[in-house]
Amino acid sequence: MNLRGRNKVDPSFNMSSMTDIVFLLLIFFMLTSTLVTVSAIDILLPKASGKTENSKSIAVTITSKSLFYIDKEKVSFLKLESEILRKVGAEKKKTIVIRGDKDVPYKNVMQVIDIANKNKLKMILAVRGK
Repeated sequence: MNLRGRNKVDPSFNMSSMTDIVFLLLIFFMLTSTLVTVSAIDILLPKASGKTENSKSIAVTITSKSLFYIDKEKVSFLKLESEILRKVGAEKKKTIVIRGDKDVPYKNVMQVIDIANKNKLKMILAVRGK
């Protein structure tokens, strides 16, 4: 009398579908990471070890010649506060990224920080990685 079962299950696992999924995810993240761009004027930022990014942000750039830009649009200092408030909107959920050139006078950066503090806005000071 033969008591062994006729249906034998093969315990091996095929990993080819799992590797396909991993490669597709890798390609997806590599492509989407190259599409992220900052809408700001190119300047030389000071160096620091931290790194910050925020998708809901407004870039306030201060050039070495003390010119102010909001998202690549030149703005005079007198209209800076009103333009920042217009871009942030009523909800004030956007963050201000302050991008000051490394040679800009400290008082110009502090003027933008004062505007953000006065209006209770979130802000980030942008720096260049090491």
